[in-house]
Amino acid sequence: MELNNSVNEFILFGLTQNVLKEKVVFVVFLFLYLATLMANLLIMMTIKYSRTLGSPMYFFLFYLSFSDACFSTTTAPRLIVDSVSEKKVISYNECMTQIFSVHFFGCMEILVLVLMSLDRYVAICKPLRYTTIMSHHVCGTMVNLAWVVSCIHSSAQIFLALKLPFCGPNVIDNYFCDMTPLLKLACMDTHLINLLVVFNSGAICMVSFIVLLTSYIFILHSLSNQSAEGRKKALSTCTSHIIVVILFFVPCIFTYNRPVTTFPVDKMVAVFYTIGTPLLNPLIYTLRNAEVKNAMRKLWCNKL
Repeated sequence: MELNNSVNEFILFGLTQNVLKEKVVFVVFLFLYLATLMANLLIMMTIKYSRTLGSPMYFFLFYLSFSDACFSTTTAPRLIVDSVSEKKVISYNECMTQIFSVHFFGCMEILVLVLMSLDRYVAICKPLRYTTIMSHHVCGTMVNLAWVVSCIHSSAQIFLALKLPFCGPNVIDNYFCDMTPLLKLACMDTHLINLLVVFNSGAICMVSFIVLLTSYIFILHSLSNQSAEGRKKALSTCTSHIIVVILFFVPCIFTYNRPVTTFPVDKMVAVFYTIGTPLLNPLIYTLRNAEVKNAMRKLWCNKL
């Protein structure tokens, strides 16, 4: 604990200081969080027990839903509890744990989205070699690699966070611990650490976003050779993926690809990618996917 000097806890400002608005925050975000857990758990159970959803796309969708549920859990419960608590305090160790968890599951979600775009690229652009390239062993290896990379990324974030000395203000103007608000509280010149954070988190967001856009450009270009029915099905799937990518990556790039500055809109942007996107993902993938809806209907009707 010597690294953080005199500060051993932080005060989270939350989304609002208005008592009435805090009650609204409690009700709204409790509903959103429970809906996120239920929706993602429903998709995971459907994919696990359905015989018709055995393709690599649904293998990756299972891990996206798992990442979404965990990612939302890293921030939403504390926001909900703090909205009805007089003292919104988080200990130094809890703060470090939250930073690790947010970046671990956030990075995992990014990498799974990249793997899903790779799967769609191979399925549409290399259909004859699809089963060979995207074998069960290859998919499993790629997901395991994604876990390792996520761990390295979040460990790097923690290493940088532990270097920060805190000796004065301890109020974080947010509802969860993250590197940007902590850098503003540190009793040192944080210019170099901020560059490393941008290089770490910002680069992952930006490079992944470029890779995803490139893969979908190739996919859309190759659709000209498809039949009308094949083109329609591929476009439906890819549109869902592109919507998810934009909803998640744009707020992330806005947050992590800039100097240590805060804007009034920052907290709402954070709400969007930490709580909103994990809820929207399962809705987008189920409402726009007849195969998932049919599998869900058959499976749960049989169970009931």
